[in-house]
Amino acid sequence: MNKSYKTKRTIGNVIAYIVLILISIIWLFPFVGLVLQSFRSYATEYGGMVDYLLPKAFSLDNYKFLFSGETNYVRWYSNTLIIAFFVTAFQTVIILCVSYALSRMRFAGRELLMRFWLILGLFPGFLTMICLYFLLKQFGLTQAGAIPGLILVSVASSGMGYYVCKGYFDTIPKALDEAARIDGATRARIFLTMIIPMSKPIIIYTALVAFMAPWCDYVFASYVAFGHDQSYNVAVAMTRWVWTNDYQGYFTRFCAGGVLIAIPVTLLFMFLQKYYVEGVTGGAVKG
Repeated sequence: MNKSYKTKRTIGNVIAYIVLILISIIWLFPFVGLVLQSFRSYATEYGGMVDYLLPKAFSLDNYKFLFSGETNYVRWYSNTLIIAFFVTAFQTVIILCVSYALSRMRFAGRELLMRFWLILGLFPGFLTMICLYFLLKQFGLTQAGAIPGLILVSVASSGMGYYVCKGYFDTIPKALDEAARIDGATRARIFLTMIIPMSKPIIIYTALVAFMAPWCDYVFASYVAFGHDQSYNVAVAMTRWVWTNDYQGYFTRFCAGGVLIAIPVTLLFMFLQKYYVEGVTGGAVKG
């Protein structure tokens, strides 16, 4: 009976591994294709159209093009980096402060405010796009001023993302706060010297989530920066590449730009994966 169980378990494990390997291959195939095409020379036969995946001759022409004077890719990349950096910094600070206040303090309207934000967060953000655009336009924060405009819009509603972070703060014993209060510590000192050092996983999780939104933003960024090339982020600018009549000529350049955009995100998740998982699981315990 025991031997039969072990045999069934071994067969089940083998089947599971085979399925996982197949899923991994399917999942990785587009990314591998993207990287390979980024090293293919765009000056190929048939106007750039090919029927093979592995390049017959590897070249760095596409990457050289990105940093040449023929394109504003460096400007677009720096725009994306600036927006993502400031949104990450401000949004993380705001979410941490709001989450701490909702977790530790009791005040009139607290429950109503939390429920209202939770319900409001169920509505997709693009419902407000037209209103936000005209509001930003009144302050000169569209097109040439799109970068500060995008930062402002992303940061303005940061407090509504409190839920996971508050759940993590709820897992930290409130007795620590009470003991510190007895010793004369203020709320700010407790937050900065006690809670923050104990909350590294949720801080990293919050920062990564905040970073990903503007880094991958296309819809609202294209709407606010419409028609002004110097204010585009990489997603908007590269999409306009493949809208040109020279689609095949720009495709390999598009792949090269996509690889460079993926590198920061990939490195962040590789080095911070442990804390990211701890932040998600810790914040999901209580709400």
